[in-house]
Amino acid sequence: MQYDDVLRAMTPEIYERMLSAVETGRWPDGQPLTDEQKENAMQLVMVYQAKRLNQTDHFSVNNQGELVMKSKRDMRDELRAKATSSKNDIARFQLNKSNHEDQEQ
Repeated sequence: MQYDDVLRAMTPEIYERMLSAVETGRWPDGQPLTDEQKENAMQLVMVYQAKRLNQTDHFSVNNQGELVMKSKRDMRDELRAKATSSKNDIARFQLNKSNHEDQEQ
């Protein structure tokens, strides 16, 4: 299988359908995957994840096709860095003390 050719034609929507098929063992129309389809779909999903997605999972496949395993310490440090990063905030609100005091009276 020529992965580079397939990756060029593979859209995010196709990737999502393949990922769902691998996870459930069925195509979106409910038809079960054959053993060959399961194997091919899983390979394509793994190649797509390695080449197109920035994987932060404990186990992942890098761009060279090698299995990458992060240690618990690496994962913990990464999670701490994300937790302290302000760019991950959903929203920040400044409470107006004068408005808050008016409501209490």
